[in-house]
Amino acid sequence: MEYDVVIVGGGPAGLSAAIRLMQLAQEASREISVCVMEKGSEIGAHILSGAVLETRALDELLPDWKSLGAPLSAPVIRDEVYLFKGAEKGTKMPNALIPRTMHNQGNYVISLGNLCRWLAEQAEALGVEVFPGFSASALSYREDGSVRGVITGNMGLNKAGEQKDGFEPGMELQGKYTIFAEGSRGHLGKELINKFKLDEKSTPQHYALGIKELWDVDPEIHEAGLVVHGAGWPLEGNASGGSFLYHLENNQLVVGMTVDLSYSNPHLSPFDEFQRFKHHPVISRHLKGGRRVAYGARAITKGGFNSLPRMSFPGGLLVGCDAGTLNFAKIKGIHTAMKSGMLAAETILPALASDTQGGEDLSGYQGALKESWLYDELYGSRNFGPALHKFGTFMGGAVNFIDQNIFSGKLPFTLKDLKHDHAEMKPAADCQQIEYPKPDGVLSFDRLSSVYLSNTAHEEDQPVHLQLLDTEKPISLNLKTYDAPEQRYCPAGVYEIIEENGSEPQLQINAANCLHCKTCDIKDPTQNIQWVPPEGGGGPNYPNM
Repeated sequence: MEYDVVIVGGGPAGLSAAIRLMQLAQEASREISVCVMEKGSEIGAHILSGAVLETRALDELLPDWKSLGAPLSAPVIRDEVYLFKGAEKGTKMPNALIPRTMHNQGNYVISLGNLCRWLAEQAEALGVEVFPGFSASALSYREDGSVRGVITGNMGLNKAGEQKDGFEPGMELQGKYTIFAEGSRGHLGKELINKFKLDEKSTPQHYALGIKELWDVDPEIHEAGLVVHGAGWPLEGNASGGSFLYHLENNQLVVGMTVDLSYSNPHLSPFDEFQRFKHHPVISRHLKGGRRVAYGARAITKGGFNSLPRMSFPGGLLVGCDAGTLNFAKIKGIHTAMKSGMLAAETILPALASDTQGGEDLSGYQGALKESWLYDELYGSRNFGPALHKFGTFMGGAVNFIDQNIFSGKLPFTLKDLKHDHAEMKPAADCQQIEYPKPDGVLSFDRLSSVYLSNTAHEEDQPVHLQLLDTEKPISLNLKTYDAPEQRYCPAGVYEIIEENGSEPQLQINAANCLHCKTCDIKDPTQNIQWVPPEGGGGPNYPNM
């Protein structure tokens, strides 16, 4: 199937690119063909974010979004930021001491999944073809080495890779240009970065694992538009991250935690840290009498400006979290992802007009990025993450306050974070064991009941999409040296060490549980696990997340 532009990923970056392309084509009285591929069963099925939306990019893309019915109905009414100092104590920070980037006046508490569903409707109304349930499994190249498009995964293979009844081979979607908007740690984006050496002038990319729950709560407690952020306990020592609690509309709230994947103790379990965190009185008072209705997890690309790869290559562009456009200082990546997609459209349409063959290196994208507010925003927050990693939550926070509130992000130096997240892991023998309390079934829960609430579903009899590059390493190295940390960093119980009847231990991969968070691909200390797409449509089916 041939298109002018193929877009891989139905998130905010990909959908904004599609909409902007069609808008520009209409303004130029040109007809172009654009398709958006989405591996989830529907647009929004795999979308997971906090989320508080800054509307700057949406205002530019669709200025009449209110009259068009955009799902933004909970404006932020106030911010609360806490420093947690143990399981009982929390100090509320005065607004005057909070970095200006974390103030949320004028923003909205939203479901990003619902926003993407609405953006897809706007794209389709403009003539974009949207294909949910199709995973892009491989890249297609022209003879000159430029990207020609993508190949969808085969449907109907069994675990051995043999064809079952109803087998359907993958098909090739060819584009004059291809935009990759797969989200954090996109597997094709990863290949493109390596093939074209897009990161040779960047610092290593950094990630966090975000875990989120959706709750129905007592109307007397609910306060639509309340935004609560936190730092400190339970992430202590060499572990860092933060927490969030946002009140949506309809007596619902979301509560979650982000754990930086640079932590060093292999005994740490991000899932269990989050479960015990909900018992802190500052948080539990919001959940009292409530009911958990959804759960999910997703990696977050958080390296920021210093880790941005070159985003253009022959035949296409990387946008959004595939490249790492999140503004960590704001704890926001939706508006920046949207803007990166819009800039991609504004770069590609002139190329389509002047080049009927496609495949050129869209190097003009870098110039357009540098002239935009997106560049200024990311540059101004370039020290935020490295300061926290180098100096810790409290001293790093002080540096960031000075940088953001006094110097407006223009300190005359740039801090660098030069070590890959997976390389931070220390041997288990050198680290303290962590004992986690049993879940009480009221505020805290186990992994399997949580995965159930993610509505995750995969065809059981298909090739395992979590591939081991060396089948011996999980036992000979990971278990022996690191006490099999994949059992703990995975938020879905995918990895288990099994010892039966006195036999040698083995790694069991429960691929059907996979939330597609990509943490294993990022954090495995030997980089031995490679995430590839399962059959299209498989994975979580997030409602209102």
